[in-house]
Amino acid sequence: MESVISIRPILAIIVALLAAGIILVFRHHRTIRDGISLVAAVIMFLIVISMAPLIMAGHTIELNLFTVLPGIDFAFRVDSLGMVFATISSLLWIVAAIYCVGYMRSLKEQNQTRFYASFAISLAAAVGGAFAANLFTLVIFYEVLTLITYPLVYHKETEKSWQGSRRYMIYLMGASKTFLLAGLALTYQVAGTLDFKTNGLLDNLDLSSAMLTGIYLCYLGGFAKAAIMPFHAWLPAAMVAPTPVSALLHAVAVVKMGVFCVLRLVFDVVGLRLMDLHGLGIATAYLVSFTIIMASVYALTRDDLKARLAYSTVSQLSYIILGAVMLSPMSIIGGVLHMPGHALSKITLFFCAGSIYCASKRMKVSELSGIGRHLPWTMGAFFIGSLGMIGVPSTGGFISKWYLVLGSVEAGELFFLIVLLSSSVLNAAYFLPITYIAFFREEPTGYLSQTTKGEIREIPLVTIPLVATALLSMIMGFYPDYFLTLARGVVP
Repeated sequence: MESVISIRPILAIIVALLAAGIILVFRHHRTIRDGISLVAAVIMFLIVISMAPLIMAGHTIELNLFTVLPGIDFAFRVDSLGMVFATISSLLWIVAAIYCVGYMRSLKEQNQTRFYASFAISLAAAVGGAFAANLFTLVIFYEVLTLITYPLVYHKETEKSWQGSRRYMIYLMGASKTFLLAGLALTYQVAGTLDFKTNGLLDNLDLSSAMLTGIYLCYLGGFAKAAIMPFHAWLPAAMVAPTPVSALLHAVAVVKMGVFCVLRLVFDVVGLRLMDLHGLGIATAYLVSFTIIMASVYALTRDDLKARLAYSTVSQLSYIILGAVMLSPMSIIGGVLHMPGHALSKITLFFCAGSIYCASKRMKVSELSGIGRHLPWTMGAFFIGSLGMIGVPSTGGFISKWYLVLGSVEAGELFFLIVLLSSSVLNAAYFLPITYIAFFREEPTGYLSQTTKGEIREIPLVTIPLVATALLSMIMGFYPDYFLTLARGVVP
């Protein structure tokens, strides 16, 4: 595998950072401030996608900026797994930039400059993590992402926002300052480096099973953004944030950074051989299977729409980890494919929740009777996003779940096959009734005048992005070749 030196990984990050700076400079010029996010998103996406041909041909792109300590560099390395994460993050920033303008302006939200600047830096941190060449660089961007999303969660500056953001920081910073730092120290002590390696950084080292398991558990607990139970409570608590932030947290940057870090841990730190030899794969698979089912049950009981979507995210993230830790080629492909598959469907669902709130101020599932007649594009897109979550053919979610099912059969694990199929049934149980009541249940008489001052109608700058992401989900279902090629490149 040939390595190519290029500055493009750092350029993609710089574009987002420059955008944040320009947003702050032009904070009193609303059109320039809002437009720069879209321009920067397009430029970042073009830079990221320009690296795809080399990566898909089996090469890697590397860039070493400086050495901190012997064996610890601040460096970038672009490979297939990083390209999957970076592509979906930069692509969805484009539609999110348009959506944010419509959402923030229609609700006349406060602190919009801070919002857009933090949003841009969040994407810079996500892409930086995607292109990290080692644990040191990855953890730096992981921590930056936690800190810069705090003002987004606390955006509304209410008591409820304070409580949610406090739990957000306690979980994420607490986990990283205890487990994650311990894992880094132990890894450096036994390996003398933090660089990712194809067969695993810890492979071929004289480690006891107890030491290896301890290091693995430190990282698994430290990467709390993956929302594996019991380290999941921060995610529903963060629903106090505006809907575009929820979309960022649940579909694009934060949670995907969490599962991405776990995939790096499995593939490039511990390695598949040691995962299998010491039984870490099967143990993790049972843990995330519990998360998949229990989070689905929680989602089924939630009347608040964003809370239902939040627990759905907790469940769906563990699909990605389950695919990796089943350790079969098909399951690994399925786990990697579920990153973009879930992202496209889930951002659609959150965009739809925001559209419903902008138009009607309704937040509960029980309040959505008949709203599909007022918001047909929104609820139509919600239906498509729901199909992606369930894994119905013609959506990106079907492609990833198909490979996960094949992977469980390939691994000879009937239990995990049952978990996957049961979870899909639960997904249908808590998503499809929403579409049904929105289109086929009569709206209570006089409810419109009680909840809004005027007619409920769709807002173009809010509706267009959610229709676009719904279509992208279907496009991935019909044409998965790009992500499928990259996912196959992850398999050792």
